[in-house]
Amino acid sequence: MKLQRNLFTYGVAVVLVAVLSTSCVYRRKKYENPITKSTEQPDKVLFDKAVKDLERGRFEIARLTLNTLMNTYDQSEYLAKAKLAIADSWMREGGSHGMAQAEAEYKDFILFYPQMEEAAEAQEKVCKIHIAQMEKADRDNSHAIRAEEECRQVLTQFPNSKFAPEVQQRLRDIQEVLADSEFAVGTFYYTKGVYYSSANRLQALADHFPLYSRADEALWKLGESYTKMLKMAPKLRDKASAAYSKLVRDYPLSSWVPDAKRRLKEMEQPVPEPDPVALARQKYEIENRTKPGLMSHFWGIFRKNPDMSQAAKSGEPAMESLRPAVPVTVPPAAPVGTGGSDVTVTPVSGSTVLDTQPDARPGQQLKSAPPDPTVPDPSAQQPDSKTTKKPKK
Repeated sequence: MKLQRNLFTYGVAVVLVAVLSTSCVYRRKKYENPITKSTEQPDKVLFDKAVKDLERGRFEIARLTLNTLMNTYDQSEYLAKAKLAIADSWMREGGSHGMAQAEAEYKDFILFYPQMEEAAEAQEKVCKIHIAQMEKADRDNSHAIRAEEECRQVLTQFPNSKFAPEVQQRLRDIQEVLADSEFAVGTFYYTKGVYYSSANRLQALADHFPLYSRADEALWKLGESYTKMLKMAPKLRDKASAAYSKLVRDYPLSSWVPDAKRRLKEMEQPVPEPDPVALARQKYEIENRTKPGLMSHFWGIFRKNPDMSQAAKSGEPAMESLRPAVPVTVPPAAPVGTGGSDVTVTPVSGSTVLDTQPDARPGQQLKSAPPDPTVPDPSAQQPDSKTTKKPKK
């Protein structure tokens, strides 16, 4: 009896879950850019019909209706709204093909209507398209790079739009993933003992992504990489002390600060005071940082998208793309005019083989080859038999 009751309870629970999931699937998702103007104009009727199809997931029918509106009423006041709705239909449809079509439609909308308020929204949605396709830091980062470019475009082209604060936070999230990728590569070289390569990666990371959640650890490993190379290159002493000093000054609450101070004292370098602004920012980050859940590490194995919960919540994100740093093994270039460069220019004097030998190109030998006086002319040694007179007997 108890077993039957448990089976019945389990069956009811399964049915409820199925019903709830079905209701969630068929729940209408309101369109975010409707036309609130109350009118019975035919172009407005067509637009409203397309919006209803969008909300019910009938994307192909909605696009046919919107194209009918644009082709029939070419002077309609709703042309811009219709073009934006076509792009929104592709984005709602999803998939790689739908996302690509949505991006193309949004770009066209910005090109035709750059002064409208919806242009900033279109650019923001292009940014969201690439964010949705981003992968983890140890995988292909092409969508992360594109997402960074598109989000940066919102801040530069539409700095006063209502989407600017949200896009700024998304840019911090994206740069957290890009910085994590560089940190993984630098740490790999560091653990393998290839300190020149690790210093190259970590130096670019520390300079370009100061808001990275593990920037303090990157600075510590950067200083250690330079320290390991001091026996081979004593000139790297200043770079090592600069990395330790930046760690102490800009990340005063880091657990690596005591070790960095100890290194500075061993190198007989001054220990800087913590920056008050950096101290306040680091306190804010610690208080507002999202704490990972108990199962986050487990589900992270199966998750395709990157975990951006540890990204910074304040500070100005980098507004330029990351460029490869100059390796520490490359000597610095000498100032212009000092004559310290190894590259010199010497004018060519005298004749060379190119001046004395015939041209090797077909058809050019008789035209360009100068006569050689040391070689006798064959025509002069062999007289013509027709014009030469025989002596008389």
